[in-house]
Amino acid sequence: MADKVAKVGVKKKSGYLYFVDKQGDVSCAKMARGKGAKAGRTEKVAKVGVKKKSGYLYFIDKQGDVSCAKMVRGGAKKRSAKKKGKKRR
Repeated sequence: MADKVAKVGVKKKSGYLYFVDKQGDVSCAKMARGKGAKAGRTEKVAKVGVKKKSGYLYFIDKQGDVSCAKMVRGGAKKRSAKKKGKKRR
């Protein structure tokens, strides 16, 4: 479950990606769509100054506020190098 970290109330525009940057502020960038399209420069939307903790994912929720959720580090275990090779008879 996600926890609300800061109330910002950012109004999202279509075609833009909103994220929490390294400084803990809300930034946006134009999304690259289609063949040969390039993403635009990032632009700061709101100064928040959130202190990020390791192991947590920070994002902008539906209300335009900064939220965080604990990252799940799971998945299949990697096979050892011995088992990767084909069996020889």
